Amino acid sequence: MGKQKEKENKTNAMRILDRMGLPYTVNYYACDEFIDGVHIADMLGQSYEQTFKTLVSVGKSGAYYVFVLPVAEELDLKAAARSVGEKNVELLHVKDIKNVTGYIRGGCTAIGMKKQYPTVIDETCQLFDEIIVSGGALGVQLFLSPDVFLKAAGAKTADIIMRA
Repeated sequence: MGKQKEKENKTNAMRILDRMGLPYTVNYYACDEFIDGVHIADMLGQSYEQTFKTLVSVGKSGAYYVFVLPVAEELDLKAAARSVGEKNVELLHVKDIKNVTGYIRGGCTAIGMKKQYPTVIDETCQLFDEIIVSGGALGVQLFLSPDVFLKAAGAKTADIIMRA
């Protein structure tokens, strides 16, 4: 009985990590309203540098791309476009996120989207043994190594954050 309940609470991202035999830890937290990743990191006492947000964009070609970067940073759209070989990219409108990814805003993760989109995580992820990403639902986080994330999301690293 307990096993079944646990299985029902698994997100698509967790099922994929399990299927791939990759290690991760789940953190469940109360989330009545999603404001942004910085708010969540503050609420949970987590490092901005180690906590990553997932942004979805569309390129000039019409293709979708996923960019993962520290929650307090801003995506450098030019660097992001270069990293995926596009002329330019623009962020997907919030209303389109669920339709494109299968996840809702605040619960979006690069692991287990409806389709496998080219994914780039900021290279600063490699400064940590463990990073924190959304677990695929509001109130769910995954703690995993950058290497596990890269493998599970089919991602690559690049310098994609805005520099002052």
